[in-house]
Amino acid sequence: MADQQPTSLSLFLSAEWRSLAMLNYSIAPDILLPLVPRGTELDTWGNRHYVSMVGFLFLKTKVIGIPIPFHRNFEEVNLRFYVRRKGPEGWRRGVVFVKEIVPRHAIAAVARLVYNERYVAMPMRHRVELTPGVGANGVVEYGWRFDGIWNGIRADTIGGPQPLVAGSEEEFITEHYWGYAAQRDGSCVEYQVEHPSWRVWRVASSSLTCDAAALYGQQFATALAAEPVSAFVAEGSPVIVRRGVRLDNQR
Repeated sequence: MADQQPTSLSLFLSAEWRSLAMLNYSIAPDILLPLVPRGTELDTWGNRHYVSMVGFLFLKTKVIGIPIPFHRNFEEVNLRFYVRRKGPEGWRRGVVFVKEIVPRHAIAAVARLVYNERYVAMPMRHRVELTPGVGANGVVEYGWRFDGIWNGIRADTIGGPQPLVAGSEEEFITEHYWGYAAQRDGSCVEYQVEHPSWRVWRVASSSLTCDAAALYGQQFATALAAEPVSAFVAEGSPVIVRRGVRLDNQR
């Protein structure tokens, strides 16, 4: 299938993503290779492969322009890694989700149906205390209850938000504007995500409390038990997610 340029008719979802806590871990590529969708390849920064635990607020959500009552504002936590695919304009840098956690069963069901994304529903909670002041500190926490136990990620910020630096690790992690999802028949769906560049807070300390082996598989347990290579909090913005396009190219 030929690559399609986004149009207003291709809108699937609009929302705001806010207060993104991003904990980034080094991982062996062999762990990720079985999950790489057809037509894409693993992406790296500084010759390192990353997985990221990301928690954020999903706000003012509309699906094909329609707000869904009781499903507009919620938390999400996901585990993701990074891929790229050659498009007509050059490399398209994208993400692949290992699993996405949301608090509403209907949201999870729609995402699985439309994109075959690995969404699950669990009770969730959050705490966000961010300030713009240069000398101020803040905290961002997202929690989810798994098998009756609260898991969570936390990032303690320092100072105020700063613009991204070109070529930085923070730019690599945040500026992936495509999503790729492997389908049941072995093909791949590609969808575009649009948002402006985000400012980021430095993080003085971070933590992950999670039964990674039970939730994500034993292969991820070692990487997620280590200290993250980096952590930061991104400010977020309004976002648009375009309808997916099924790719027929082979890996």
